Amino acid sequence: MQNAGQAIVDEVEAAIRAGSPEKCMATAKRVTNLFLTSAGSFNAEQIELFDNVLERLVKTIELRALADLSARMALAEISEQLAPVAQAPPALVRRLASNDEIRIARPMLQESSRLSEEDLVGIARTKSEQHLLAIAGRWWLKEAVTDALLARRFTRVSRRVVGNPGAKVSASGFVVILAQAEHDPDLAVETGIRADLPSELRLQLLHDATEEVRSRLLERAPPHLFEEIRHAIAAVAAGVERDMSRVRDFTAAKRYVAKLRERGELEAALLTFARQRKYEETVVALAYLAQSSIEVIRPLMQSLRSEGLLVPCRFAGLSWETTAAIMECRYSTGTMGPTELANAKSQYARLTRDNADRLLRFWQVRATQSPPPSKR
Repeated sequence: MQNAGQAIVDEVEAAIRAGSPEKCMATAKRVTNLFLTSAGSFNAEQIELFDNVLERLVKTIELRALADLSARMALAEISEQLAPVAQAPPALVRRLASNDEIRIARPMLQESSRLSEEDLVGIARTKSEQHLLAIAGRWWLKEAVTDALLARRFTRVSRRVVGNPGAKVSASGFVVILAQAEHDPDLAVETGIRADLPSELRLQLLHDATEEVRSRLLERAPPHLFEEIRHAIAAVAAGVERDMSRVRDFTAAKRYVAKLRERGELEAALLTFARQRKYEETVVALAYLAQSSIEVIRPLMQSLRSEGLLVPCRFAGLSWETTAAIMECRYSTGTMGPTELANAKSQYARLTRDNADRLLRFWQVRATQSPPPSKR
């Protein structure tokens, strides 16, 4: 291989010196074919040799590719040939994957295992929507990559990520998707049937969804999610109807809670408010402690599901005793069942403050964008 390697280097040098793009393209194709014939048997040093010579040839061809269709086609062909090869020259792979011409970059972005998480994140942050679509179709994507893809807020990219079962999506990534799904029924349905969608976000999606979307979600729901989605839809519907006609005036509660806050007695008082089912005082006190607003907290109190209400409680760092009392304050009489209470306690233990913070900020933005509510 040593003599053959030197012969390859000499041929590449001759092609570059000749300055002929046709010569460089022919040499690049020949060297690529030579690599493919024995790719699985090359050692690291031999792969590095091919990497160096092919990258030099490709760099030379790229100078003509902007104006020369045949040069672009030659690079696209090399990309297609090398993309599925596990031992493909890594520097060359990165160069082709970063090419502005999507026909050249797409094969690498869709398939090459040589691209690292950092490579994919860098491309997702800087390249075109077409590049992002190619990445979003890869068979496996980590959260860092989907976060970078979703941060660009291309709806088609979000759809492809959601439709890719091998794409892991973080809670913050789903928050971005839900904002887009408000105006995209198809995206809402595809998101709603994702098994990894956090239950509190599924509840939020269903709360904002149209009847058509809710119906389609039930039709599309996989067996392991059907009961959860059906129960959530029923809870949302009940929550919308529940207690909405009653006018609530929070003015007095705000004044009282402000005084307790000044004296540092608010958290202890919240437990008393909740146990005595003082609705207005409980809502205002929780809004203060969660650094949120009544417009965010009240819908959570009206819902018959517990997931959403756990979020401000976790952000405020409330004890489980206080949290459970707040959840039971939603009912004018009676208490939560032991199974429901145990499930809520388990969810509360798993919920992190960071996730609670992200959700609260998302809900707060939504609340400020909505028309001002009446006094309720």
